[in-house]
Amino acid sequence: MTVSYDRVKYSSDLDNCVHCGFCLPACPTYLETGSEADSPRGRIVMMKKLHEGDVEQKSVDLRRHIDKCLGCLACEPACPSGVRYGDLLDVARDRMNEARPFLQRTARASLLTSLTDPDKLRTVLKASKLSGGLPESVARLLMGDPLGTPSRLSLPQEFDIAPLPSIIRPTGERRARVGMLTGCVMRVLYGDVNSDTAAILAANGCEVLINQHQGCCGALHGHNGFRVQARTLAKKLIDAFTPFDGLDAIVINSAGCGSSMKEFGHLLADDPAYTSRAAAFSALCFDTSEFLDQLGWIAPLKSLPIKAAYHDACHLAHAQRVTEAPRRLLGQIPDLTLLPLPEADVCCGSAGIYNLTEPDMAKSLQRRKVQNVIASGASVVVTGNPGCLAWISAGLTEHDIPVFHPASVLRASLAVDPLFSAEL
Repeated sequence: MTVSYDRVKYSSDLDNCVHCGFCLPACPTYLETGSEADSPRGRIVMMKKLHEGDVEQKSVDLRRHIDKCLGCLACEPACPSGVRYGDLLDVARDRMNEARPFLQRTARASLLTSLTDPDKLRTVLKASKLSGGLPESVARLLMGDPLGTPSRLSLPQEFDIAPLPSIIRPTGERRARVGMLTGCVMRVLYGDVNSDTAAILAANGCEVLINQHQGCCGALHGHNGFRVQARTLAKKLIDAFTPFDGLDAIVINSAGCGSSMKEFGHLLADDPAYTSRAAAFSALCFDTSEFLDQLGWIAPLKSLPIKAAYHDACHLAHAQRVTEAPRRLLGQIPDLTLLPLPEADVCCGSAGIYNLTEPDMAKSLQRRKVQNVIASGASVVVTGNPGCLAWISAGLTEHDIPVFHPASVLRASLAVDPLFSAEL
């Protein structure tokens, strides 16, 4: 089932692209292949033909090039015409999903369901850990391509950290009252990052409220063309935060989730029951670094003598346009040296489920990122998205260079770690 869309407006949006080529050097897949078909403007030509009925939805060649798009949105800030490429891509993928072979479509939908349901994700992770990775037969179904080598995912040694309490009191006088997204992948794989996020918020005078029943934001579904499911999940998340009155912000530590949640007003603009609620919800959404940078960091920090390179998570830098805030916060840590990272804003290749569906390109971009990290001379990499954390970590395994979320680095530098008090 596809989401209805305004065909006239979509056609107009496609025509906004003037094929100037400014997007080419920003596009990771074009940088790797040099092929016009793997560039944003090349893909827009294919989308236009698909929209006008010149190319069958089931065209394997068309799907291959659009599937190879990371959805990193690096083309959007580079575009002088302001083309909303992400919207065009989401609609195209939504339509193409209906034409995929049944087994491939079902495998992708099942994977998304497993990743975005914490209980199912725990089961999948435990099975994957026992078997040594994703079964190749499943990977082949996801790829829909007999070529290429399925990714073997690098899993953390420990996961499923105990959940945070419902209320985390601020250190000192309360400066803000915030709701916090705990996420799906973040909650299960990187529960420590959630704890670190809550700690640095509390240390800076924030009362942190956590709805224990909150679900997925729908980012992975939306970015992979399952727009019906994305809209349903967005509504449920809005409902989950509705009981929290008087919030100054909804704070998010996952770049992909944040970019989607900031777009709920756009995603649900044609739903009378949610139009105004979604817009109000999106207006409250901030990345953790963005919010703390605006609030003003006041917590005392101790020395952390490390050389760090900051990788811009795509949906933080390109979709949310948040690049300086995390760097400013890290720059306040005594004795931390923030080294320039070549191609810091070029995608690492993780991109949601991309490293499973397009493993060869994902690995190529991973190698590119690893080479740049090594060239930077950094002893630590910092990045604000769970997919980037996992994928860059896997690439750096043999180089003994750990990868951390900014919240984890900032918490490690707190002079005094806040004590949690809970009201369950």
